This record gives sequence, C-alpha cells and structure tokens, in this order.
Amino acid sequence: MIEKQQALKQTEADIAIFKEEIDYIKKHELHSDELKGTIKFEENNPNTRFEDAYIERGHKETEEVIAIETFSFLDHSVNYLKEHMEEFIYLESKWLELIGVDAISLEVDDVFKTYDVMLGLKLQKKHEKVIREYLNEELNGKAEAFDLMFNQNDGMWDLNFTLDYIREFNQDITLSEAYSRIYRVLFKLVETIEEMNDKQL
Repeated sequence: MIEKQQALKQTEADIAIFKEEIDYIKKHELHSDELKGTIKFEENNPNTRFEDAYIERGHKETEEVIAIETFSFLDHSVNYLKEHMEEFIYLESKWLELIGVDAISLEVDDVFKTYDVMLGLKLQKKHEKVIREYLNEELNGKAEAFDLMFNQNDGMWDLNFTLDYIREFNQDITLSEAYSRIYRVLFKLVETIEEMNDKQL
C-alpha cells in the first residue's frame, strides 16, 4: 500500500492497517522521507483482521470437518472450546502467510483443560535458539508452555503452545481476540528474527 502511494506521489493519504504493521513500518522506516508527513495510518480494529479467513470446526479424534464457518463464528467466547471439548478450530488467512504460518488450529487439552495453539512456522532451522528464547520470555518462562520440533520433510517448525500463558489472556475473550493475540505473538517472533539477521549482516 505504501509503495503504491509513493508511486502516485499523492499529497495526502490515510492508510488503514493494523497496529502490528503500523509499528513495524514506523520502527523500520519503510516509507520515504518525502511521504512521512503526508501518510496517516489509521489503526484497524484488531478483531477484524481475520474477517476474510477460511475457518473450519473439526473433530479432534477423526479430524473430520464438522462445519465451515463464517467470520461471525469468532464472536463466540473462547470458552466455546471448553463447552465442545471434542472440537478444534482451524483457520487459514492471508495475514498468516505474511508471517510464514500455514494455518492455526486451536483446541482445549483433554487433560489439563488449557487452550492449545498448533501451527507450522516457516523459519529456518538455524533460528531455533532465538525461537526458544523468545517463546520462553513471551510465555512467562513456563517450560511446559510450548513444544517446538523441526519437521525435516516440510522444512518448517511444528509449534504448539499454551494460549493461557500469553499476556492479556483471560477466559472472557472471544475467539477473534484469541486469534489476534496469537498473531501478535507470532508477528513479534518473526520481527525478532529479522532484526537479529540484520545485525549479523
């Protein structure tokens, strides 16, 4: 969007995007000096990020699709998953592609009754140390809070982590808010690795 605006060289523009991307653009100075004073960023409601997502409810044991849902389904409380322990939610989105994530599944652990996040993460194997350090910090240093394994066949990380341990989590949030918080954690992880790579150049 910024590149398009720069190409048109318009004098004023309002660009509506989300907080994570606005902070990233400003921090890394991704817009030219001549347009810094003319572009205004409007922050979108974070709970609308996944309004174009593909959403499924699936059965945990059989992995069969129960239903394909619309965005409005994410208005349910996250507690929906405790009321339907046999189900998981699978979500694909263009926003996940941006951070190298194939999809995000969310379910409740049958034993511990915690909210479990499962995804594939397209980061190189050499970043394992940074990934683990970041997750340890983000998940309040709980050793049991995540499981990370590199899948040689797919060339990506299989990552599971406990949603309950991330900041700002509580039982009253909606599924949409839960996915927004998950996205924020992953976005900052990818940014952390990018910054580390830049320092090594």
